[in-house]
Amino acid sequence: MDLVLVSRDADVATVTLNNPERLNALSLAMWEQLGSCMGKLSKDESLRCVVVRGAGEKAFAAGADISAFAKERANSKQARKYGERIAGAMHSFATCRHPVVALIQGACVGGGLLVAAATDIRICGESSRFGVPVKNLGLIEAYDELAGMMRVVGRAATLEILLEGRIWGAREAYEKGLVNRVVPDASVVEEAYATARRIAEGAPLAARWHKKFVRRLADPKPLSKKEYLESYACFDTEDFREGVAAFLAKRKPQFKGR
Repeated sequence: MDLVLVSRDADVATVTLNNPERLNALSLAMWEQLGSCMGKLSKDESLRCVVVRGAGEKAFAAGADISAFAKERANSKQARKYGERIAGAMHSFATCRHPVVALIQGACVGGGLLVAAATDIRICGESSRFGVPVKNLGLIEAYDELAGMMRVVGRAATLEILLEGRIWGAREAYEKGLVNRVVPDASVVEEAYATARRIAEGAPLAARWHKKFVRRLADPKPLSKKEYLESYACFDTEDFREGVAAFLAKRKPQFKGR
């Protein structure tokens, strides 16, 4: 069985975590397939947006596959090698050039929450549940795993999530800044794809630059002259000329990503 499914509707791709019998629990093989898929999608110039979801309606992803710990993470040496492979997959996922929307139904726990935190926009249903209860297993999130969550919810909320290990609901996830939007359960799919379509209608180069710039500004290191000048590069693009012409002509722009 393919643990990660990829489908496409025009310029929007869907990546599905496909382990519904275990509530889409993330095995090492699934992590690596996810990283590989996102790496390939990132290189696809014809794409405008990626939607990530879990198979079925019960879970986005309910943490790690704990049944495999005895074989894959039985000691620190094994865990480090396992973690390094996860980190590589998470990097490919988090650095996808295209905007990524998380469609969250049901449980979004542990590793599932880390995946969601690596996306750009997160939309969930009213009954969705969140948490990272690793304290109950006696393990910790490594630096690579913590970084993405901290970028989204900050230091205080990250410590609360890890130290208490609670499972909490959609409204609290919204208050923490983990999700951008909470909608009725029956509307999650529709809203997530409507969001993806709105993104896809915009200039793709502008979306990619905005992703890159926002990520770069999270690094306190001063911008180089080259980086600073890149923020004006859009004015030399065909998409910019098309966007202005379409606005003045009161028509819908036809962006080409050039």
